[in-house]
Amino acid sequence: MPPVLTSTDGRFATSVRDALRSPRLLTREVLAGLVVALALIPEAIAFSIIAGVDPRVGLFSSFVMAVAIAFLGGRPAMISAATGAVALVIAPVMRDHGLDYLLATVILGGVIQVALGLLGVAKLMRFIPRSVMVGFVNALAVLIFLSQLEQLVDVPWMVYPLVIAGLLLLWLFPKLTRVIPAPLVAIVLLTAVVVVFAIDVPTVGDQGALPESLPFLLIPNVPLTLETLGIIGPYALALAAVGLLESLMTAKLVDDITDTRSSKTRESWGQGVANVLSGLFGGMGGCAMIGQTMINVKASGARTRISTFLAGVFLLILVVVLGDVVAIIPMAALVAVMIMVSALTFDWHSILPSTLKRMPKSETAVMVATVALTVITHNLAIGVILGVVVAAVLFARRVAHFTTVERTVSADGTEARYTVVGELFFASSNDLTTQFEYVADPPRVVIDMTRSHVWDASSVAALDAITTKYERHGATVEIIGMNDATTRFHGRLSGGLGAGH
Repeated sequence: MPPVLTSTDGRFATSVRDALRSPRLLTREVLAGLVVALALIPEAIAFSIIAGVDPRVGLFSSFVMAVAIAFLGGRPAMISAATGAVALVIAPVMRDHGLDYLLATVILGGVIQVALGLLGVAKLMRFIPRSVMVGFVNALAVLIFLSQLEQLVDVPWMVYPLVIAGLLLLWLFPKLTRVIPAPLVAIVLLTAVVVVFAIDVPTVGDQGALPESLPFLLIPNVPLTLETLGIIGPYALALAAVGLLESLMTAKLVDDITDTRSSKTRESWGQGVANVLSGLFGGMGGCAMIGQTMINVKASGARTRISTFLAGVFLLILVVVLGDVVAIIPMAALVAVMIMVSALTFDWHSILPSTLKRMPKSETAVMVATVALTVITHNLAIGVILGVVVAAVLFARRVAHFTTVERTVSADGTEARYTVVGELFFASSNDLTTQFEYVADPPRVVIDMTRSHVWDASSVAALDAITTKYERHGATVEIIGMNDATTRFHGRLSGGLGAGH
């Protein structure tokens, strides 16, 4: 079977078999996995602190999830590990009930994700508008950048030239070659500079203790009672929802970047299984990591499950076997990588004056609202959900004005005909009853629905109300021109909604 790869920059699909047959592609995948593993370490430690657990819990979770999702996930090259969104959700459980309850919450959240995946929740992704997706991407870029600022405040002055040097390397090195990922070069060179010149700057080791042993299988010590379910259930449900939303949005983003398709249903239940395994091995759970995925896919050019699998393997090797080496990596190098990822992630085209001039104002408003809500809440899931709500409200408001009613009276004045044009649903049918002249109309009224369609009970109730009002004035109403679907829907609900009362 010939390789699927059809582009020198790796934009199109590459299979694991293709990578194993090509030393160049395999090298790219291996090095990408190494870069992601290095970037995962401080992130996992930071998220552990947010969740209130030992850094080892976050690191073990990242290892288990990365390896598991490499086999189970529906989106090749996407990185899953411990994340800030999940850490925020489960932090109250750790604070109030301890580690065993937290692990039980992660396991239950994973079970819920498996159930939602098998029920086809991934299909709901089609209801997320493009404007929300653009807002999600831009908000992600802003959050990645903001998350690095704490590493640039109240630090030795040498941090700043190191970050600038790292950014220059990340910008210039790809112009020379893409065989070796620029982030890896930046990390290695800056670490060498810091060690050789004994520069005193914050390092990975300053972020927290690294584990010295492998994770092991354990069962959370919690009573199997309804009381326990009442404690962990709400948090597990929130974990499942937040994790799935971020993972599916990230998968769609990678689909667009790589011009390939992925199985969102498989990704959904795969995330669930990965979380169950994470909890059983003492991890805090997680979901797709957008920043690390961008490092893997966009900055390093990875395209297969090999990079995801090796990211997990390298992470474990680095923290357990080479912990002393990893500990001396300057945080400035990782900050430079994440800032570059932020710049590469942001959709700069979406804010160009020429784009804003062509784009409908409602679309721009949705994009801005998604970015603002996400940045304010520091939660991508909340931002996306509220962005979809804003998009739905603006859409309903816009479509509501598309429905018109045209009135004509017969030459002999005995019949009034109303032609309804447009789609009738709750937003457009609410003021439908106000567009009829009940007192002035003759005894016979015809409502022509040939150019309209009834979508919900609100519209049927509105038509019933119109008929009832005319009957009170002694007029008869005939509704004509309904299509088959509207006729069946109207016939089933008409007269039973209390419209005239």
